[in-house]
Amino acid sequence: MGSSNRLFNRQRTVHEILGGGFDVMLWRRGNLTMGILLVTLAAWVVFEKSGYTLLSLVSNVLLLLIGILFLWAKSAAILNRPAPPLPELYLSEETVNEMGAFIRAHVNDILSASKDIALGKDARLFFKVAGYLLLTSLVGGLTDFLTLGYTSLVVVLTVPALYERYEDYIDSYTILGYRKMQQLYVKFDSKFVNRFRKWILEKQKLS
Repeated sequence: MGSSNRLFNRQRTVHEILGGGFDVMLWRRGNLTMGILLVTLAAWVVFEKSGYTLLSLVSNVLLLLIGILFLWAKSAAILNRPAPPLPELYLSEETVNEMGAFIRAHVNDILSASKDIALGKDARLFFKVAGYLLLTSLVGGLTDFLTLGYTSLVVVLTVPALYERYEDYIDSYTILGYRKMQQLYVKFDSKFVNRFRKWILEKQKLS
């Protein structure tokens, strides 16, 4: 299948794009992938049946951990034994600056896009954002965060493998559907969006 008939005109396979470190996602290490799914499923069932929340579980685990480390350190000092081995817990100034720059750049991009949407400069971006927000609202109303996290993991561990196996069929049908959507968007833009823009311009001229 030529690159022109692939999604995004890519020339590399899914495995080459993801790299060797993502073999778990592509079921190249099937036992490990299955183990992750089963462990995650067991954790999800425990959360659902026990009434534990993620916050309460993390708090209890951290409480147990610091309690063990505290008693270990005190007993080691009394018995002249080495203290518990702990890594150096320290954030360098360089790391903080890099994180700050990364966050600032993305926040500025979001603010710039929000301004364009609010001023009506980018109709396509508006419809994209509105669609994503609507989808998020619908998903949030149907499930809780824990179930959403487990479902997302299942999707991550199954969809890439299925796509790699049937990518020729998926690419051809997706490209065909995308072209149909483009045609519909052009018709919608010419009939409604352009009329709306002209109406706004006429109102501005009159005012």
